[in-house]
Amino acid sequence: MSLPYHIGNGWFGGFLPTTAFAMVAATGNIYYGLWYPVVVAVITLVIGLFFLPETFRRQIHD
Repeated sequence: MSLPYHIGNGWFGGFLPTTAFAMVAATGNIYYGLWYPVVVAVITLVIGLFFLPETFRRQIHD
């Protein structure tokens, strides 16, 4: 689990300043760069809702 965690943090978190700055430079709107972290958070939420199993009242130690 360490490899996907570090790849995800490295690519999405490491390139966040560069990507946000490029988005701001392309549009001229200083707040446009905030769409990148918002979209990544929404994608994470959607993937988590559809692909993580529900564990309510389930034995997870077995």
